[in-house]
Amino acid sequence: MKLALGALPFGTTVDEATSFAILDRFAESGGTIVDTSNNYSFWIPGATGDESERTVGRWLASRRVRDRITVSTKCGARPTVPGDTTLDSAEGLSAATVREAAEGSLRRLGLDRLDIYWAHIEDRSVPLEETVEALGELAASGKVGVLGASNHPAWRVERARRIAADLGRTPYTCLQLRHSYLRPRPGVRLPEGGHVQVTEETLDYVRSEPDLTLWVYSSLLSGAYTAKPLPELYDHPGTARRLAALDGVARELGATRNQVVLAWLRAQGILPIVGASSAAQLDELLVEVDLDPALRARLDEPA
Repeated sequence: MKLALGALPFGTTVDEATSFAILDRFAESGGTIVDTSNNYSFWIPGATGDESERTVGRWLASRRVRDRITVSTKCGARPTVPGDTTLDSAEGLSAATVREAAEGSLRRLGLDRLDIYWAHIEDRSVPLEETVEALGELAASGKVGVLGASNHPAWRVERARRIAADLGRTPYTCLQLRHSYLRPRPGVRLPEGGHVQVTEETLDYVRSEPDLTLWVYSSLLSGAYTAKPLPELYDHPGTARRLAALDGVARELGATRNQVVLAWLRAQGILPIVGASSAAQLDELLVEVDLDPALRARLDEPA
């Protein structure tokens, strides 16, 4: 299944029982990748950022499915000031912080290895060499496996990968950014702090690097393809054209908008991360549809 389950709300806006039901349905349906972070969801009143990892960890321990679940988590964006609901006090990516954050994630998740470990947001106060070396040490020790960069521009990822090659360290081989079928207005500032949007340059870069996989979050725009209104940043003429193409393809396939969007992303070798607030909601997203070249072309270049 070419899909990752986002665990961002687990333990905060989605209670533990519901979180377990969603995780159960995902695993039973053949899902294998669960994506969390050491700061989800710190901005919810009363939360600390521990909640998602702890919930996933308790589920892994109770279900005994560790051998078939790939756990993806992140460091760098956890607040260091209690109660801070912004990224102003984010922990950053110093060597000491990266090492300490990894130990915290291992403890909360109840694991001895993090399958995929991400630098969550940039930290330009720290030399890239320091972050690359620290992450490389974790990989060399066996505490983490694959390394990724989330919310980094392509040029910073490329520079980090070259540094890793020079140092003989494990490079970033995953990139995680915000992306969907609909595109925001060019140049618009995203309302969420720290988020970075996929651009044509990003796609060109990933296509040129065979060992680099693009993961995308907000792939379904938090329900805006179905029940919720589209955010204002998608209010431009291109949106109407793309929605018309999306609806036409969905009708021909007998599929939903969400299913077609996920199929379009997968057809490009992109791994979508999806979220759900109930097991029933997840069911729609687990249905895979295939796009033939003609249908994909209609989506790529809407009339």
